[in-house]
Amino acid sequence: MIDPQLLRDDPDLVRRSQQARRASVELVDEAIAADRERRDAITAFEALRAEQNAFGKRVAAAAKDEKAALVQQAQQLAADVKAAQAVAGEAEARFVRVAGSIPNVIIEGVPEGGEDDFVTLREVGEKPAFDFEPRDHLALGELLDAIDVPRGVKVSGSRFYFLKGVGARLELALMTYALDTALDAGFTPLITPTLVKPEIMSGTGFLGAHADEIYYLSDDELYLTGTSEVALAGFHADEIIDVSNGPLRYAGWSTCYRREAGSYGKDTRGIIRVHQFQKLEMFSYIDPADAEAEHERLLALQEGMLRSLGLAYRVIDTAAGDLGSSAARKFDVEAWVPTQGAYRELTSTSNCTTFQARRLETRHRGESGKTAPVATLNGTLATTRWLVALLETHQRADGSVIVPEPLRPYLRGLEVLEPVA
Repeated sequence: MIDPQLLRDDPDLVRRSQQARRASVELVDEAIAADRERRDAITAFEALRAEQNAFGKRVAAAAKDEKAALVQQAQQLAADVKAAQAVAGEAEARFVRVAGSIPNVIIEGVPEGGEDDFVTLREVGEKPAFDFEPRDHLALGELLDAIDVPRGVKVSGSRFYFLKGVGARLELALMTYALDTALDAGFTPLITPTLVKPEIMSGTGFLGAHADEIYYLSDDELYLTGTSEVALAGFHADEIIDVSNGPLRYAGWSTCYRREAGSYGKDTRGIIRVHQFQKLEMFSYIDPADAEAEHERLLALQEGMLRSLGLAYRVIDTAAGDLGSSAARKFDVEAWVPTQGAYRELTSTSNCTTFQARRLETRHRGESGKTAPVATLNGTLATTRWLVALLETHQRADGSVIVPEPLRPYLRGLEVLEPVA
């Protein structure tokens, strides 16, 4: 949840964040009231418990003929303490419920509004121009015998697919190149679980407005993750970690799953919007004072990947109302998809400040010796969707596709993907 001290010290900041997100401002006042009731209830409980402790000493020191009456009073006092504890517990639960429903407070400068209110920070690279009618990624994938959607549908249903031959090899090349990029930048690789407990999923902020995107195995009480960010955020849950010498950086490789609820009729062709895909995710645990600089660093790594692969792209500062509940700021990097004449998101990177760490109890010890939540950040380096932009951008008239130079070493020197006769 957000910092309770922030609610008390600067409630207007939280209100402005809610307004920018187009979320309930009244929820802030409700949380403030719940916090006040919680603290009052805790104070009352602790006062009664102190009285009980003091009375217990009086009973122990009392003369024998006085003890019977004092014991009766002690029993009544114990009942009062128990009742006060229950009230405090209920007040705590209500505060957690209310405050926990307030999304992270946005960082100053994040655009207000919804999905269409983003700010374009820059456009990079030259959009490809063709002297022939370009094919879309699925047509190319079928010519190359690289993508097989009909058999994916036959085996698993709509929005599933097979990557075959050079398609499978190209994805592995892309993912391995991304992993090497992360390794060169000091990230520790992790192959993460793709099933997580409810408290981990909730702690990362994924069980809010978009919970319907997540697959849930009710018999096992486990969630299938849509990003390794979830497991990576849970990696140091309930721990005090040392970030005094710099951040802890991880690169998680995992299969990801999304229900794509509410996307009926959208991107039904090809592999743009699917239920299962691969992703390499960067994740940083860092001193909150250094979080914004780390955010720029993650973004630079993403942009470097796109530039090296010859993709035209733009970077957008996502509007507050389009942020997930845990993100205080998010940059999307969108590649140009020629046959759609549009930019489509390939990567995003989010600064979640202390929001996730506070929920998951991941702390560091400051100079004073006291513990405080760390900041967490995440950013995607590669996903299956990248194949869409790669195939379409680097296609030739005969249906062949030029392999970007950085990927060739991972494909045994293959320079061109050729159509299968």
